[in-house]
Amino acid sequence: MHVHILGICGTFMGGIAVLARARGHRVTGSDRNVYPPMSTQLEALGIELVQGYDAAQLTPAPDVVVVGNVMSRGMPVIEDLLNRGIAFTSGPQWLAEHVLRDRCVLAVTGTHGKTTTASALAWILEHAGLNPGFLIGGVPANFDTTARLGADPYFVIEADEYDTAFFDKRSKFVHLSPRIAVINNIEFDHADIFSDVAAIQRQFHQFVRMVPGAGRIVWNATDANVRKVLDMGCWTPREGFARQQTPGAKWAAQVAPGSDYSSFAVLEDGHARGRVDWSLIGAHNVENALAAIAAASHAAVPARAAIAALGRFMGVRRRLELRGRVNGVSVYDDFAHHPTAIASTLDGLRRRVGHERIIAVLEPRSNTMRMGVHRETLAPSLAAADEVWFFVPPDLGWDLESAARPLGTRVHFAADIDGLVESLHGRLGNSDHVLIMSNGGFGGLHSRLLDRLGAQRPVATQA
Repeated sequence: MHVHILGICGTFMGGIAVLARARGHRVTGSDRNVYPPMSTQLEALGIELVQGYDAAQLTPAPDVVVVGNVMSRGMPVIEDLLNRGIAFTSGPQWLAEHVLRDRCVLAVTGTHGKTTTASALAWILEHAGLNPGFLIGGVPANFDTTARLGADPYFVIEADEYDTAFFDKRSKFVHLSPRIAVINNIEFDHADIFSDVAAIQRQFHQFVRMVPGAGRIVWNATDANVRKVLDMGCWTPREGFARQQTPGAKWAAQVAPGSDYSSFAVLEDGHARGRVDWSLIGAHNVENALAAIAAASHAAVPARAAIAALGRFMGVRRRLELRGRVNGVSVYDDFAHHPTAIASTLDGLRRRVGHERIIAVLEPRSNTMRMGVHRETLAPSLAAADEVWFFVPPDLGWDLESAARPLGTRVHFAADIDGLVESLHGRLGNSDHVLIMSNGGFGGLHSRLLDRLGAQRPVATQA
């Protein structure tokens, strides 16, 4: 079968391509931006890539076109697809019908922590010798790919609440029919498609309706928004987790006061099962670990084995990833683009580095951020940083400087990447930590700053 994928270079659709190729299909695809590393990964699998969305790519007609949610009416390829009556489907639907059918699906959902939790869960199963299949919307360091078929029965998937396609406005995760479902947390996000948190909760409840009574829902017992979803109706046994002992939480942690959360005891029904000692930091990662341990326990991996696996878990690219250290300056890359994630990441880094300076650099790039939805909570989320730099795109559409005013003299702004590199370079000194946050490439800021720091320069003076 010839499968053609529109929007193939996104992590999810790229994963679909990997799985389709592994199933023996001829796979081609197109995207607006075809570039490494995804393009080279796909081409290495023999997948032919086309730049752009012109109609010519559908001649000769493929057997089926898998349509990514970046596609919309009016695009030449979409209009030609509809006019010619070529068979098409969405990525989640294709996955459900061709990969997940008859598998034991472990789906990880939530506003935050999906990628890390799904990666940790897949690694726990791998470490236990189960050879799971998986599709993860990031790059897990313990694997050399973002997706693979694996062996029956287990398949781990990062399950997204974003909409499915231009012809299917349900959340992607409602197609997946998991046996074991993780709900990490629910907050207002994706303001471009959801009007409020209640609209998100309705989609999560649709997801809950798809989990069988013989399955399990692993949920954050301290999250009121998740609790409200389950209170709408739940037909599946539920199992709670919390970073400290909490009513309704089967799984909990014990963390030493002042810890950076890289070491903690795991409790099951109040009984110690072992201690996680790993490279990750931050309170949010304690919750991610507990969720993964709980889910793995329903795939026949006991807690002690899961804890041992997490000791060898190497994390995920772009989650507080140290990109380099030059002349005593450490530069990190982080995907955080929501105030809750920003605050938790900064808290973990502060606990790790103590009184050394943290310089937070943020690109307001997500649709929700660009709409100004988080303008009231953005400055408080950055309070733990010693300096804050914002990249201000010309078409932001709201007054970022006013929103950042509570940060006082700590806050700075830049309108272009070159100027931002030079400004940072002139102010950084030994033992500084630069935390660069964006859900995009940020114009290569990380490598450009490291290159600039490596050049001869006078010793920086601290403000």
